Amino acid sequence: MRLPADLSRWRRAAELVGRRAECSLLDRLIATVRSGSSQALLVHGEPGVGKTALLEYLAVQALGYRLVRSNGVQSEMELPFAGLHQLCAPLLERLDDLPEPQAGALRTAFGLASGPPPDRFLIGLATLSLLSVTAEDQPLLCLVDDYQWLDGASAQAIAFVARRLDAESVGLVVATRSLSEELEGLPELQVSGLAVADAAALLDSELTGPVDAAIRDQLVAETRGNPLALLELPREFTPAQLAGGFGLPAAGPLSGRIEESFARRAAALDESARQLLLVAAADPSGDSALVWRAATTLGIDSSAASPAVETGLLELGARVRFRHPLARSGIYRSATLRQRQQVHDALAQATDPGIDPDRRAWHQAHAAVGPDEHIAAELEQSAGRARARGGLPAAAAFLLRAATLTLDPAHRATRALAAAETHVQAGSYADVHDLLTMAEAGPLTDHQRAHTDLIRAHLAFVTNRGNDAPSLFLRAAKHLQPIDPQLSRTTYLDALSAAIFAGRLATPGGDVVAVAQSAGTAPPAAEPRVPDLLLTGTAARFNDGYAASLPTLREALRQVDESKPAEEELRWLWLASTTALRIWDDERWDVLSARHLELARHVGALGELPLALTTRAYLMLFQGRLDAAEAMADEEQAIKESAGTALAPYIALGLAAFRGGEDRMAELHGTMVPGMTQRGEGVGITFAEWAKALLCNSLRRYSDALRAAQRAAEYLPDPGALIWPLVELVEAAVRSEDHAAAVDAYDRLVDMTAVCGTDWALGLQARCQALLSKNDVAENLFRESIERLARTMLRVDLARAHLLYGEWLRRERRHTQAREQLRTAHTLFEAMGLTAFAERAAHELRAAGGAAGKRADAGRYDDLTAQEAQIARMARDGLSNPEIAGRLFISPHTVQYHLRKVYAKLGVTSRKQLELVLRPSHDA
Repeated sequence: MRLPADLSRWRRAAELVGRRAECSLLDRLIATVRSGSSQALLVHGEPGVGKTALLEYLAVQALGYRLVRSNGVQSEMELPFAGLHQLCAPLLERLDDLPEPQAGALRTAFGLASGPPPDRFLIGLATLSLLSVTAEDQPLLCLVDDYQWLDGASAQAIAFVARRLDAESVGLVVATRSLSEELEGLPELQVSGLAVADAAALLDSELTGPVDAAIRDQLVAETRGNPLALLELPREFTPAQLAGGFGLPAAGPLSGRIEESFARRAAALDESARQLLLVAAADPSGDSALVWRAATTLGIDSSAASPAVETGLLELGARVRFRHPLARSGIYRSATLRQRQQVHDALAQATDPGIDPDRRAWHQAHAAVGPDEHIAAELEQSAGRARARGGLPAAAAFLLRAATLTLDPAHRATRALAAAETHVQAGSYADVHDLLTMAEAGPLTDHQRAHTDLIRAHLAFVTNRGNDAPSLFLRAAKHLQPIDPQLSRTTYLDALSAAIFAGRLATPGGDVVAVAQSAGTAPPAAEPRVPDLLLTGTAARFNDGYAASLPTLREALRQVDESKPAEEELRWLWLASTTALRIWDDERWDVLSARHLELARHVGALGELPLALTTRAYLMLFQGRLDAAEAMADEEQAIKESAGTALAPYIALGLAAFRGGEDRMAELHGTMVPGMTQRGEGVGITFAEWAKALLCNSLRRYSDALRAAQRAAEYLPDPGALIWPLVELVEAAVRSEDHAAAVDAYDRLVDMTAVCGTDWALGLQARCQALLSKNDVAENLFRESIERLARTMLRVDLARAHLLYGEWLRRERRHTQAREQLRTAHTLFEAMGLTAFAERAAHELRAAGGAAGKRADAGRYDDLTAQEAQIARMARDGLSNPEIAGRLFISPHTVQYHLRKVYAKLGVTSRKQLELVLRPSHDA
């Protein structure tokens, strides 16, 4: 049993005044964790309202639990993973129980090993796994106070864990002053001031003499029941003032008045005690040995400790602990700038440069009285170490401070430019424009000016996904062309990708044709690599025509087979995969999309996963492996929930179209298109309209399909942005008896398919041509289509060829042959789960005098929750618990918990038996 080290604090925490409801909620959290489940809770409220007291109450009630803590400190916000290390340090003996690369990610983040910078989501997943394996021995309670002052990397990891806790026997309680976007949606406990009666009782319990009733009422009213204010503000008045009613509190923000109260108590001490308090306030680590070394440097002897401690502001033991964060900030803010600089200088001297060079550099920066090149260089090195550990927010902060301490204009501009780039990479955009302005104020080389344009382009692309990003990339590429030809080519490729993405919504001068014309002037590469070939081929597509681009694009895809460093390959694998799609090469689409997904998972590039999942999932859809696509949609949704971001649900859109989900399509279409329009994501509008056209064709609503397909295909500059709308347009136009629209769409399609020569391209060409033909010509084309598509892996296109051939045969009154084709189509659609197409085939089959077979069992998912169904699908397809956990960003313990529930609901006892009751997806 864990006994409290400080019995008086233990008693205070167990006897909170006026917090019955809050304590009851916390008691239920403790019971939940004790039962084997997990729970995260966000406790928020103004400074001094009692959040820390509630955390102490939890610590008392959780006797028998393992307890770990982390406290955010404002002055430590720039030190990478400082807060997360506080939380995890006592648990690192279990690090070897984590799978790689999770263990490696934490070792790198905490500076225990060197390695490539880990992805921030991978660090979050590793933290979740570490908490989970620790909780196997006993329930685990994690208390995080002053979350608003955690360093950015730690805050991201803790928010990730809070969103993904489920069945690990872990409680995570986060206290913060205000809500933040990354914590949005978590269970909340809003802490407000005490009720009037409770506030008066708390005030009376602390007063040692009589108090005038008016003063009591005024204190209660003006503090709004804030417990810390009730305990601290009466100290401002003499007993006579309290008893006589002369001395009402001054107006002003409550947190500022509490800080001032703490500062006045410190000011009453002698100079040595005041200095000691300031040293402790300036050091966020709580290391008492470090504080005393710095104090000795300042000539403060040990006699200063007693008066400092007797004020009640500070505890000096193995750790240094302030009564409240406002006591620390009040003492620090009340000191003069010169006093703070002296204290930071002493702390820098007391910090071992070999053990903690980054904290030493940070203290040196705070101690600097003006520009200092030595300190700026130290901060630059700290930024490099932070970047290597995956702490991009910290690296950005170090570089920003380095730039401000740099006197030489050229060095200042260089550091400001590096800081701006790192801020963009870290996803913190607020300071980027100011840093670029700082950089442009100094003498920049031509290369640096071009790099400034490049940063602006990346900033535009990541913040609004299109619009002005292509033209900004283009400007940077032109500036780089005579300076750095290789970087110029890479930037031209970025411009092309951004222009394709922006599509119909690109700003003037940034459309794909204009960008391609400029990209065609890029200097040739001496030894063309994959990205060089992708650039040359993609530009040629718009400048010289589709046929002219094919040899170069095919050579680019062939070279992907050659070994490349993983980090380099991830930069262009998405473009390579979509290029295979644009040239109708289903085999290369299969190989490259599988490689992209495998590589992103293997190296932990979780930020790259949504693109990889989407490209792979669409191949699964066309193969008729809808359950495999749904598993990828599950994984994409897990990323969305973990990151707290609004990723466009492209996979869900495709699933709705292929399954015939009319209501789901209406919901997705209604939310996606306005958002994509606002962001400038033109290619998304093409996707949404194509998906609607596909759905309407499956439902035999051909006029609706025609309108949607025309909207999808109306962006003429780039008909290959998405190759499928023209196929839907031909079918919808023929069924709507709009011959001119059908012929026009077919001619546009043939411009691509005839020169590609793949079975997929020529099979669809023959299918569309057959719809426009008659008699023997049509029949021969239908047969050619079926023959060619049967040689591909795209079973949905094959089934649709059988369906269209059967419909044609029925209209030719050849009912026996029609029934054969329609029954084949119906069987394929049913097996693949394409419900609407299956019903269309069944309707035609009945009209031909046949009967559709009994509907195939769609799987026994009805009794499972969404997460249970996700886990069941993955377990059925052979994934281990750690593999499932990694894909869904949950712990293996949670996977096992849900699998037990799945087995009970489905009446099975093993993974093997899942294959008997759930339709296999053959996931890749």
